[in-house]
Amino acid sequence: MTRLHNHCLTIQAFLILLLFSSSIASAAIVEHVFHVKNVVVKPLCKEQMVPAVNGSLPGPTINVREGDTLVVHVINNSTYNITIHWHGVFQLKSSWMDGANLISQCPIQPTNNFTYRFDITGQEGTLLWHAHVVNLRATLHGALIIRPRSGRPYPFPKPYKEVPIIFEQWWDIDIGLLGIQPAPVSDAYLINGLAGDSYPCSKNRMFKLKVVQGKTYLLRIINAALNTHLFFKIANHNVTVVALDAIYTTPYLTDVMVLTPGQTIDALLTADQPLGMYHMSITPYTSAIGIPIPTNMTITSLLVYEGAATSSSPALPLMPALNDTPTAHRFSSSITGLAGGPHWKPVPDHVDEKMFITMGLGLDPCPSDTKCIGPVGQRFVGSLNNRTFVNPETVSLQEAYFYDITGVYTDDFPDQPPLIFDYTNFKLRTNSDYKMMFPERKTSVKTLRYNSTVEVVLQNTAIITAESHPMHLHGFNFYVLGYGIGNYDPIHDARKLNLFNPQMHNTVGVPPGGWVVLRFIANNPGVWLFHCHMDAHLPYGIMMAFIVQNGPTPETSLLPPPSNLPQCTRDPTIYESPTTNVDLSY
Repeated sequence: MTRLHNHCLTIQAFLILLLFSSSIASAAIVEHVFHVKNVVVKPLCKEQMVPAVNGSLPGPTINVREGDTLVVHVINNSTYNITIHWHGVFQLKSSWMDGANLISQCPIQPTNNFTYRFDITGQEGTLLWHAHVVNLRATLHGALIIRPRSGRPYPFPKPYKEVPIIFEQWWDIDIGLLGIQPAPVSDAYLINGLAGDSYPCSKNRMFKLKVVQGKTYLLRIINAALNTHLFFKIANHNVTVVALDAIYTTPYLTDVMVLTPGQTIDALLTADQPLGMYHMSITPYTSAIGIPIPTNMTITSLLVYEGAATSSSPALPLMPALNDTPTAHRFSSSITGLAGGPHWKPVPDHVDEKMFITMGLGLDPCPSDTKCIGPVGQRFVGSLNNRTFVNPETVSLQEAYFYDITGVYTDDFPDQPPLIFDYTNFKLRTNSDYKMMFPERKTSVKTLRYNSTVEVVLQNTAIITAESHPMHLHGFNFYVLGYGIGNYDPIHDARKLNLFNPQMHNTVGVPPGGWVVLRFIANNPGVWLFHCHMDAHLPYGIMMAFIVQNGPTPETSLLPPPSNLPQCTRDPTIYESPTTNVDLSY
């Protein structure tokens, strides 16, 4: 028995070694150079000078496999100060590479360069990269596609082809002028850099997806728009959603999708209709009341069957109404996670930290001798738990934490709002209600013990207006345990939470006048931004930061920064874009 037991152990050790060797062999170093410079583009009727990566809009697609090391050399020859954020990448043991401006690093100044290097671990699916300085995401963005390790199949039938589809938001003015008051309305949306036949100047410039009848395609869909949620439909076709934010889902059949800014969807499209041409269309989903929208709201591209007559008129999809919150909410809340699938981990049932965070817009006193366009002559700000986040100026937040630099931030972000009120039906009744309209400006963080489980109830408010806010957490995926409309009820709503197979995200839309419950494990040491992913709301301060403390070993501790990490200066353009403190809205 002992000899047989030892023999089995030897085989087991050999198999483990073989698996380990296979994993090493399948990993690779994927290297890119990003030349950022100002170039002339013309998506609509007017030539504009904008910053772009390698001269393209959208920027280059990065293709990696899970387990690879990604190295990107960023050379900044633009006139802007930039960082590049790898949206949705965990950055395990590499939080200095997260690219969050003034959180994980100071920006790369003009004529300077910086190299991002990090491992892609425990993730596969569609993500994106983008600039993380206000408004520059408009032109500095691209797809980041993570495929399974070599030899590992998708948890769905292998598609015939894979197609990135990137939605963008466009202004027909120089990007440096986006901060003018009153806020400019965007002139168009783009699909893979093209506005299509919705505009006279772009009729012959439309994205076309050519398909073979009977074949199935994996659409890797990215909403890179600055400030707008977008509906997406393909005339006469359904799709099957198989992943959200690079996390696999239970296959979900639908004819309409909605993506918040920063969200991604992987969807299978089978070309199962008669030969012909079919419009693929996007329209904005505007959840706030009274927000201006572009004149031409529907942007189209074409699905073209091989062998179809080019003279035929393409079929048009029936798009949802601009304010169709029920359709948006039904899609967002109906999808479940692929329990037991690749990289799935059961929902932790024990919670160490519970937070209830109110979110929305408030007001900031208008400076003297200045005209402000907000309610009662004030200017807009945003807040979480009545705190408006103020960026550091001379050092990044993570450097301040790592080197224990005092006076940069306070470790006092509240677990609860300062006042309990009717969040979705706000009325001014008392002085306390009035104070809720004017949040406190502060650089405050919440410190989390390593490996603790955190549950956050995000409650949307209607202090100024109720609207959907896409909240993005850097460094983690989180379980979305439930969505709802109205005020969250900690007794009745808690009973409805999905603890078996909830969807997972890195960016989630909190319904207008509603709530979301999320849960995550704080197992990634460092400083991680949590913020609204509408770029107009970054300077408003709808954000905060989590500091995850070191674990018990060197492997679970924050490493020192790289020696060439960019440094801040006191020049305000280093830590703010030329367009801060503005309402870019929608």
